[in-house]
Amino acid sequence: MSIAQPVPVSPRRRSFAGGIHPPSSKRLARDQPIEVVPTPKQVRIPLLQHVGALCEATVKSRDEVVAGDLVGRSDDPVSACVHASISGRVAKESAATLPNGRRVPTVPIKAGDEQLEGQTLLDDTFGGEWPTLRLDLPRPDLILQGVREAGLVGMGGAAFPTHIKLALNPDRPIDTLVVNGCECEPYLTADYRLMLEAPRPIVTGALLAASAVGARRIIIGIEDDKRQAAEALSKAAEGTDIEIRVVRTKYPQGSERQLVPVLVGSNVPANGLPLDVGVVVVNVATAAAIARAVLRGKPMTHRIVTVTGRGVVQPKNLLAPIGISYGELIEIAGGLTPDAARVLAGGPMMGFTLGDLDTPVTKGTSGITVLTREDLQQFEETSCVRCGLCVDACPLNLVPTRIALAARKGAWNLAERYYIKACMECGCCAYQCPAQIPLVQLIRMGKAHLAAA
Repeated sequence: MSIAQPVPVSPRRRSFAGGIHPPSSKRLARDQPIEVVPTPKQVRIPLLQHVGALCEATVKSRDEVVAGDLVGRSDDPVSACVHASISGRVAKESAATLPNGRRVPTVPIKAGDEQLEGQTLLDDTFGGEWPTLRLDLPRPDLILQGVREAGLVGMGGAAFPTHIKLALNPDRPIDTLVVNGCECEPYLTADYRLMLEAPRPIVTGALLAASAVGARRIIIGIEDDKRQAAEALSKAAEGTDIEIRVVRTKYPQGSERQLVPVLVGSNVPANGLPLDVGVVVVNVATAAAIARAVLRGKPMTHRIVTVTGRGVVQPKNLLAPIGISYGELIEIAGGLTPDAARVLAGGPMMGFTLGDLDTPVTKGTSGITVLTREDLQQFEETSCVRCGLCVDACPLNLVPTRIALAARKGAWNLAERYYIKACMECGCCAYQCPAQIPLVQLIRMGKAHLAAA
């Protein structure tokens, strides 16, 4: 087998049309090693942390649970079970409003006396030996079973149940597995620290995922501002046929519709999926979680969360239990600065403004960004000047201003004709707009109306 080396993609295919170059602001947290969050007094486990059907609680008030126990599941094929992230006693079921505005039931767990020590949790999550040869891997059906029982979802933001993505489909054979290590959202560094500190489980998880879907080729894509991560993964992939490919730093390079054409050379259909061109895409954190689930039988109870921005005292990358509140993670990062003005669930481009710091962290929480008043200098919205900057920036070749204004006027048929549902809400258009029109917010409003209609 060949030895993997980080190599640049052909200059003609290292990037994509459109996109923007916002300040990365990753220096705030990129040099902060992953820290384990001390066990909180209580967590609230949302019963919906994924695309698909709501789970039903499998425990009731006063039940004793151990970290990793199943606390919610659904028989619906599009769902992902949820597990206790700490040991303790179940409290009365409550509800929480997630950052996207959806209100969901939660399973509260009050911490008991017996908990895993931080170093034990860190070692159990990332340490030890991880096989890197295909001959050591379980059968595809056992891989899929392990992924489903662990409740894995995509950890790059979409939170789509991973077992569905990895299920074999004879009518749609898969040729290539793409592992997404771009992490193009400004400020966030959780994936970067994972690639730097724990590349072996990522490589093992990639081999497992490729085996499950029958892919003959594995490509890990990393932006060129993360050279150290590319080198770490190259070393971890020695002895395999995994390709480490370095692409240009550009937002939103981490979107699968932009990454697949750059790495594989095939364009994903406008209303289709990478599956339609023989490709499956998983995030690096998802790959590491696959390895842990299949080889160690560990469900998804924790995830790495970047707490960053000029509005927090000490930005950090934290291995946090699912269900801990956003506010508690901010306190672990030193708390808010006097000029903190807005807390975002996620990054500044695609994140949601957080209205309640008691909101629980979910499987899809990749970061918390706290912006200052200076960061939020507001300008008065003016009329569209038809400059075309939003069109130039759109990586999907849409006309964002027409979509947004159709949504504002309630012209729903017109909005659909302009492909409102194709928009991925990356925020490139709003970033470029000199008229300060809230394009993304208007498009989200239009999508919500059409979904409810």
